[in-house]
Amino acid sequence: MTRNVAESTLERCNLASLDQKLALAKRCSHEGAIAGAKAAVVATIATAIPTLASARMVPWARANLNPTAQALIVSTAAGLAYFIVADKTVLATARRNSFNDASLSNKH
Repeated sequence: MTRNVAESTLERCNLASLDQKLALAKRCSHEGAIAGAKAAVVATIATAIPTLASARMVPWARANLNPTAQALIVSTAAGLAYFIVADKTVLATARRNSFNDASLSNKH
């Protein structure tokens, strides 16, 4: 009987730890998505202004960059910014959480 009680206590601790890790993972991915979206907005503005201006003023760009090409330039920059920043944010948050977990484990 004592073995079953001990096992169930251990299982509850493992489930609580798993729930905590799952919550941290969700928070990491959410922070990454928010940071990536902010970076994508900035990249969109930063690339749209010069792309549209050059397509109106530069003769080569006016002749060779149709609206589809302009949209592709802007959306590519936004997509790259999103994924790069989201990835870096998720990794940084996970690293910070792993150091926090390690310091908490050392205190016990």
